[in-house]
Amino acid sequence: MELDAAQLSSLSSALADLTERITALADGYQSSPREDVAADLYEVERHLQAADRRLRSLLSRIER
Repeated sequence: MELDAAQLSSLSSALADLTERITALADGYQSSPREDVAADLYEVERHLQAADRRLRSLLSRIER
C-alpha cells in the first residue's frame, strides 16, 4: 500500500504540473483570434483538475 500511495502522490503532482502548463497555454490564446483554442484548453484544464481531485480523494482513502 505504501508504494501505491507514493505512486498516486507522484501522479497527482504530475497532473498538477500538467494543469499549470495547460492553463498557461490557454491564457496565451485568450483574447486572440484563436479563442476557440483557449476554450478547448480550459476544458482540458477542468478535466485535469477533476482527475487530480479524484486521485487525491483515492489517495486519502488508501492512506487510512
